[in-house]
Amino acid sequence: MTTRLTEKHAGAGPGTRPTRTAPAARRTSIRGHHPWTPWLYLLPALVVIGGLLVYPVYQLGLISFLEYTQAQVSGGEPTSFKGFGNYTALFADAQFRQVLLATVLFAAACVVTTLTVGCALAVLLTRVRALPRLALMLAALGAWATPAVTGSTVWIFLFDPDFGPVNKLLGLGDFSWTYGRYSAFALVLLEVVWCSFPFVMVTVYAGIRAIPSEILEAAALDGASQWRIWRSVTAPTLRPILAVVTIQSVIWDFKVFTQIYVMTNGGGIAGQNLVLNVYAYQKAFASSEYSLGAAIGVVMLLILLTVTMVHLRLLRRQGEEL
Repeated sequence: MTTRLTEKHAGAGPGTRPTRTAPAARRTSIRGHHPWTPWLYLLPALVVIGGLLVYPVYQLGLISFLEYTQAQVSGGEPTSFKGFGNYTALFADAQFRQVLLATVLFAAACVVTTLTVGCALAVLLTRVRALPRLALMLAALGAWATPAVTGSTVWIFLFDPDFGPVNKLLGLGDFSWTYGRYSAFALVLLEVVWCSFPFVMVTVYAGIRAIPSEILEAAALDGASQWRIWRSVTAPTLRPILAVVTIQSVIWDFKVFTQIYVMTNGGGIAGQNLVLNVYAYQKAFASSEYSLGAAIGVVMLLILLTVTMVHLRLLRRQGEEL
């Protein structure tokens, strides 16, 4: 593209320094650009997000600050503002604190186990031939596609003390997995990992396949073991991908509801296997204390946002781009 040169002053002599002027089309495009133009393209997505996310979260937060029970829902009593009264009552409740601790520990165990199994199988996929790889992928995707209610029901049958094959194979007799608190949590953990590890496996496997083979071959030629190659080469390269699957697993496992509700019959004997999601359901719908249920939901939202932001901040400090 040529640039038109004009003399700075009319009738300037040979020694006059010429100046460059931008083409007319370019000047027009710059003048026609508006700072809100990108937002026009984002407007449809923002409308959908606002309707499906922002407004429900706003309503959840609003109800958590109100006195909102069945009496207010039916119109028998007026709705009153309680401020932080629901949160004060919530954290003063010993059962809520116990359920909160159990949820954190259970979610942490699920996340660690899911990531371990998923990453191990992803590495295995890179070591086996095409046919076993295809069989493993199909089996994993079948577990991933199984609805949570169906998967929980199947696992309950497998570990049934009377008819389940697991107790017969292990010689446990009529041992009830859902009677004890820790055995019930362990049973639910196995089912959660079973339906969650395929996401980690497929994602990490795709990331491993994207690593140049020359890097892995060079590490192997230097005498590094498979564990050393994973720890020093593969894992640092996959750090952004591992961050995504970790955050996703934390969100999924922290708000587990269906598996606990189905496999422990609503939270176990005397509520010994309650997690926050099931506890919020009991408060909101079984006890008709909708404001307390909303307050539990807000607490869960704040915890997940905090964990996610802290994790992303640590990654940014390490120079990772997500």
